[in-house]
Amino acid sequence: MESATDAESGIFSGECELCVEHETELDWFCGTELKLICSHCAIVGPCHGHTVTPLATRVTAVRNQLVDVCEKIQLQALRIERFIDQTLTAKEQKLQTAASTAREQVVAQISAAREALEEEEQRLLEEVQREEERVEQCLLTQRAHWSQALESLSQTRSSLVHTLTHTPDAQLVTSVQEIAERVEETEGVGEPCDTEQLNLNPACSDSKLLRSLWATAVLLGPNAYGSSNLKFDERTVSPLLSLSDDFCTLTFVHKKIRQSPPYDPARFDCWPNALGSVPMSSGTHSWVVDVGQSAAFKVGVCYSSLERKGSGNEARLGYNSQSWVLSHYDGDYSFCHAGKKVPLQVVKRPQRIGLLLDWLSQTLMFYEPDSSAVLYSITHHFSAPLLLACAVTDRSITILH
Repeated sequence: MESATDAESGIFSGECELCVEHETELDWFCGTELKLICSHCAIVGPCHGHTVTPLATRVTAVRNQLVDVCEKIQLQALRIERFIDQTLTAKEQKLQTAASTAREQVVAQISAAREALEEEEQRLLEEVQREEERVEQCLLTQRAHWSQALESLSQTRSSLVHTLTHTPDAQLVTSVQEIAERVEETEGVGEPCDTEQLNLNPACSDSKLLRSLWATAVLLGPNAYGSSNLKFDERTVSPLLSLSDDFCTLTFVHKKIRQSPPYDPARFDCWPNALGSVPMSSGTHSWVVDVGQSAAFKVGVCYSSLERKGSGNEARLGYNSQSWVLSHYDGDYSFCHAGKKVPLQVVKRPQRIGLLLDWLSQTLMFYEPDSSAVLYSITHHFSAPLLLACAVTDRSITILH
C-alpha cells in the first residue's frame, strides 16, 4: 500500500489512485488520520466517523494556504530588503556622525575637567606654598625672638649670679633697686606659647572641586554601600527601639508595646540611639541609610566613649563633642555637633542618606546617593575610632547593603 505522501503526490500531479480495499477512486481526505481515502472508507470503512472532506476541497484549501504563506514570505522579504536598504544604510551613515559627536563630547568634557583640575592644582599648590612660607616666617620670627630672649635671660642670670657670688654684703644690700630692675626685665620676656599660627592651616589644601570629584568617584564605585559587616550592635540599642533580625533596621517602638531589655553598660537607656558594630580608624568608609519612611532621625558617627546612660546631652547625639550627625526633625535638616546646629538647605527630601568617612583627610561627608549631591562636609581631627551612630523617633531607618 502506498503511503499518504505518495498518494498526495499522485493527486497533485493529476494521477488517479485507487483504494486497495474498495478499488474505487481516492477522492476523499481523512483529516483525522491525514491520508487519502475513498467514499466507501468514509461511509462504512475504517474512517467512518472521522473528519473527512472531498479531495478537491482539501486540495483547494492547501493551495490557498500555500498562496497565503508565499504572500506572507514575499511581504516579509520586502520588509527585510527595505530594512537592509533603507534602515541599516541610514544607520550606518548616522553611526559615523554619532560616533564622531560622542568622541568630541568625551574629549571636550575630559579637556574641560582636565583644565579645571590643572587650574585647581596650580591654585592649591600656590596656596600651600604661601601657607608654608607664612608658617616658616612665623617659625623664623619666633625662633629669633625666643633665641634673643634666651640670650638676654642667660646674660641677666649670669649677671645676677655674679652679683650674688662676688658682691660684698655691704654693697649687695644697696644694689636691691638694680637687682629689681634686672628681675623685672626677665619677667617682661614672658612665656613661649604654641599657637595655631605655627601650624600649617589644613584649609589651604581644601578644595570643593576635588572633594566633590573624590566623593563622586567613591560613591559611584562598587563599594558605595560599604561593607556587609556594617550593622547595628544590639547591645547598644535603646529600649525605645527595636532591631530587626538582620541587625540593619531600627524601628521606633510606641510606649504601649515597649519591652525592657536586660541591663548592658553599652546600651542607651534614655535617648533612642544605637551604634554600629564596626569601629573605623583608617582607610575610606562609605555606607547608605534608608530614611524614606522616617520623619525624625539622626545619622552620623561618634566615639565609642560616648555616654550611654541618662537623659543629659552627654548621651544625646549631636549635643556633645563626641558625636557628629545629620538630623531631620519637623521638616528641617541640620548638621549637629557639640550642641551647635548648622541648617541645611535640602531641595528635595532624600529617601536615602549616604555617609563617607575618609580617615586620611579626616573628612566626614553626608550626601544624597541618587544625585550624589553633598549635603554637608566637615574636616575634623578625629582622635579615636568612630562608630556609626543613629537615632530614630518616627517609624524606621535601615542600613542598606
